[in-house]
Amino acid sequence: MGKPDADGPGLPDLPPEWGRVVVPDDASALAAEAEQLRRELRGTPRHSVPRAVARSPLALPLLVLLVAVLTTLAGLAAVTWPRSGRSAPEPSPGPYAPPAGSVGRPLPALDLVDAGQSPVPLRGLVPAMIILVDGCPCPDDVTTAAALAPAGVTIVTVADDRPVRVTSPPGGATVRPLADPAGGLRAFLHLPAPAGATTALLVDRSGVLVGVVPEIRSAEDYRADLARLAA
Repeated sequence: MGKPDADGPGLPDLPPEWGRVVVPDDASALAAEAEQLRRELRGTPRHSVPRAVARSPLALPLLVLLVAVLTTLAGLAAVTWPRSGRSAPEPSPGPYAPPAGSVGRPLPALDLVDAGQSPVPLRGLVPAMIILVDGCPCPDDVTTAAALAPAGVTIVTVADDRPVRVTSPPGGATVRPLADPAGGLRAFLHLPAPAGATTALLVDRSGVLVGVVPEIRSAEDYRADLARLAA
């Protein structure tokens, strides 16, 4: 009497697609099926059927699974493997440069405001060196420029909301503190306010912009243009 293999207790689970498998009590009952299997194997070339596949019907699925696992592991190793090559250093940002054509243009007709919020026409102060202090008060830059300015040249400081007062050095040019709440000068220059630095505009008697220093680093950045403003 045969026992059901797939459903009986104590036996390993078999693939459901095999159906109901019955193991007979007498092995001779399988003689016909064994003889048929031997005939089929004799009729199949040895080189076309791997020995492991001929021995077990689970060998081919296991082989496919093994190849898939090895392929996945190889892909993960290629992605996560540390690369020894050094990355190229990022270029350090250079100083801002004024847009082409700024120098030689007339100063815009802007009205800035003084400490009492009264309008002050900017063109009425030329010749002038205008120092934008919205990125940094930097009083040393202002006093140095005032000390170097020739007679008749006004040093104008321009803050963003309220004028920043700086004491004029003895014997130096007068420092005129103003504010530009609307940001008209920055819009004219197309230059953002540099953090920790000042920007300078040098304007001659006719109101023409003769020099732009995006970031003042030393007096040599503007000394020559400042001396020509008195001509």
